[in-house]
Amino acid sequence: MSHATASAPTPALVPTHCPYCSLQCGMNLRGSGATVEVVERDDFPVNRGALCGKGRTAPAVLSSQARLTGPLVRRPATGRLEPATWEEALRATADGLRGTRAAHGADAVGVFGGGGLTNEKAYALGKFARVVLGTSQIDYNGRFCMSSAAAAHNKAFGLDRGLPFPLEDIPRTGCVILVGSNLAETMPPALRYLTELKENGGRLIVVDPRRTKTAEQADLHLAPRPGTDLALALGLLHLVVAQGRTDEEFIRARTTGWEEARAAAMAHWPELVERITGVGVPQLRAAVGMFCDVPAAMVLTARGPEQQSKGTDTVGAWINLALATGNAGRPLSGYGCLTGQGNGQGGREHGQKADQLPGYRRLDDPAARAHVAGVWGVDPDALPGPGRSAYELLDALGRDVKALLLMGSNPVVSAPRAAHVEERIRALDFLAVADVVLSETAALADVVFPVTQWAEETGTMTNLEGRVLLRRRAITPPEEVRSDLEVLHGLAGLLGHEKGFPTDPEEVFGELRRASAGGAADYAGISYRRLEEENGVFWPCPEAGGSAGEPHPGTPRLFQDRFATPDGRARFVAVVHREAGEETDAEFPVVLTTGRVVAQYQSGAQTRRVAELNAAAPGPFVELHPQLAARVGVADGEPVAVVSRRGRAVAPARVTDGIRPDTVFMPFHWAGDGRANTLTNPALDPVSRMPEFKVCAVRLERVEHLEHVDGG
Repeated sequence: MSHATASAPTPALVPTHCPYCSLQCGMNLRGSGATVEVVERDDFPVNRGALCGKGRTAPAVLSSQARLTGPLVRRPATGRLEPATWEEALRATADGLRGTRAAHGADAVGVFGGGGLTNEKAYALGKFARVVLGTSQIDYNGRFCMSSAAAAHNKAFGLDRGLPFPLEDIPRTGCVILVGSNLAETMPPALRYLTELKENGGRLIVVDPRRTKTAEQADLHLAPRPGTDLALALGLLHLVVAQGRTDEEFIRARTTGWEEARAAAMAHWPELVERITGVGVPQLRAAVGMFCDVPAAMVLTARGPEQQSKGTDTVGAWINLALATGNAGRPLSGYGCLTGQGNGQGGREHGQKADQLPGYRRLDDPAARAHVAGVWGVDPDALPGPGRSAYELLDALGRDVKALLLMGSNPVVSAPRAAHVEERIRALDFLAVADVVLSETAALADVVFPVTQWAEETGTMTNLEGRVLLRRRAITPPEEVRSDLEVLHGLAGLLGHEKGFPTDPEEVFGELRRASAGGAADYAGISYRRLEEENGVFWPCPEAGGSAGEPHPGTPRLFQDRFATPDGRARFVAVVHREAGEETDAEFPVVLTTGRVVAQYQSGAQTRRVAELNAAAPGPFVELHPQLAARVGVADGEPVAVVSRRGRAVAPARVTDGIRPDTVFMPFHWAGDGRANTLTNPALDPVSRMPEFKVCAVRLERVEHLEHVDGG
């Protein structure tokens, strides 16, 4: 870190945001090059100055020792990635994409994006895929994050925004049910909202098969068997009905579909739910009491219930619980999703999803196609239709999809059935990757573009509240590093589109505003100037609509007067419990669930390059209960193998009574022998196409010595 001397002037502070999770915590940066310092920024309301270790150490990845500093091209003579000029890298990529398209058709070229890309990059990437490449084969890793919640949101409310209210509302409600989130580790600055909730007399119910640091804060911890959250939600709704605690006036005035949803829930009586979930009937009754004995309450879900082959229905069941008790569309109440990735919200709004156009428009909607095509200056009929979802796209690599342009993602570590995905990536005729580091996926590429990082570029992000933010450039990138927008601009020019792909992010955002105008995620009234002056603006924010000719103020709280459905009413969706895509049996008798640890982030491509974070979380582990450890014959710290129908992973055992005896947990941040996603099941939710990361059947095997575990 840099520290000004007594005689030197204090360098200016640049207000910006953390590069990691969906909180997008505010921070100030001071310094330049390798001497960038993070300084507390207490004017941003989400984190009020607080940062976790990842945010505090984020400048470490700016170091030339940690990151890519020049383009790489794989040389046929050696088979190795070697330094190249930008002209050579761009031409090799343009030739690879053009040649594949000519030989096999437009849909033989795929594009894979990331939930960490700025809104401008995500928008430009979707436009590039559809206008320049003419391919339908584009999706992004955000499909693996919150797609089930998004699908359930749209079904119930007609609109998907992670939180329909600001985080500041959480401490003022009466009760929060937090389902499948360990935010004490995944987004530590957000824990204060739950702490303040309890200080204000509110109650906290945490649903998690593990006694996490978040669960330790709960007034009531429910620990269901992984994959049974749907039955749990239905059992709670059954009790709400049986105890006469439904809000009949709200149901009549503001919802539809109640009778069908009620009938479905009544088939899940408490004793049946106890048998399915392992949560006792007294705990079920206690949860209903806490939730219904207050004037307002919230349900918040995260990856636990969402990353399942029935994730959309599971989230829908929790939404039904909120609707039946009148806890939606009212102050200090509602259902919300705790989005994970930094721009997981904005990334799914502006066109890098397989079925989507900017403004959260549907690609199969003729009016949406006409509007966006008008902004882009193309024929609506020239736009391709919807393509494959993320896992289906990865599974098609080397077969139907022969070439791939990948930006800001590391599926070799993060995708389910990762060994198979790695095999499919290796089968490609051509792969180009744009990233800040040489990730495990980038290491397989034919061309690697070194691109700018958060502190080296300006652009917008949209956090989990739907608050659009301005990330500001604070330092100059290395000489041979360019932005993703420059990569797309260069490729578009070589592929015959010299116009339409500007490199200035504010110019791109201006076009995004026009493309989103009138859509569900309307950014038309948002400008860089407003974001600077107002510390963020909540969408939807149309061009006009304020009082007395003033600009639209943005929408911090949704659904207060009506829901975003054609009739303004929220929709109950009748759902019933069903088994996971893969249940345990005699051969694979244990359930594996996966997640994150506080000192690492996602695939670890960046955080594994930070010494302080690696010291705190040096490698993978297998968390298991003492009873299970005794059956396997493994002690704490000893190596244990976890085997599924898809592969085998080895890591040290971490023995604790804070997990169910029938369940093991592995974090998914590492590659190599300890790669958790070698094991996970790609069974897909039929609506969201979310893979089932959180539930798969495994067995444990004792190993005589710790096999090599690559921590990246």
